[in-house]
Amino acid sequence: MNLTAVSAIYKFEMARTFRTIMQSVISPVISTSLYFVVFGAAIGSRIQEVDGVSYGAFIVPGLIMLSLLQQSLTNAAFGIYFPKFTGTIYELLSAPISPFEIVLGYVGAAATKSIALGLIILLTASLFVDLRIEHPVWMVLFLVLTAVTFAMFGFIIGIWADGFEKLQIVPLLIVTPLAFLGGSFYSIKMLPEFWQDVSLVNPVVYLISGFRWAFYGSSDVSIGVSLGMTLVFLAATLAAVTYIFKTGWRLKS
Repeated sequence: MNLTAVSAIYKFEMARTFRTIMQSVISPVISTSLYFVVFGAAIGSRIQEVDGVSYGAFIVPGLIMLSLLQQSLTNAAFGIYFPKFTGTIYELLSAPISPFEIVLGYVGAAATKSIALGLIILLTASLFVDLRIEHPVWMVLFLVLTAVTFAMFGFIIGIWADGFEKLQIVPLLIVTPLAFLGGSFYSIKMLPEFWQDVSLVNPVVYLISGFRWAFYGSSDVSIGVSLGMTLVFLAATLAAVTYIFKTGWRLKS
């Protein structure tokens, strides 16, 4: 493996975070804090507890996951789109570096940034409510798997997009609604039975449910199913990236 090339891509992408610290870190933290204050105050006064957990603490895993999904996807998408936009993608493709190493550099950086942001949000939330993490190893596992999976998804979107507008379509019109409807601010057990069944079609339900279980030991679906669905999504993104590099789809357009 060409670790020098992987390290160069990784360091360049990480450096971009510090150049745009307001957009990359401060803005998501402020937005998440506002979600927490508004939903915690408006709904928390009416819903004292969910599954034996105070409502303010209950929504913390959902807020972290919401930010993690958005940032992983967006960072990876913009990271690979800009070389296409500027034309430097040809230099990257002709360099002595394998597709695996290219993906490792971009996806690794995007996942690192989103995980760091998730931990910052976790620390920020601890200032507002008392948190407990019953299964810290599982919490880290879901955090890493979700960040890597959606960074891979974002990498695919960055290759697919042929304009800045398309970079925003999936995060704004698909991922964010799925996260809101996936139990970020409520348990799907609170819904009528029909809508519970409908919610199970939403893949984000399994991510949030598994992550919340790591905190409080309660979930909407079993931990095994949550982990299984996360791995299935990861496998699907890996298969898609493999296809892209084998066929050259969109890489040179």
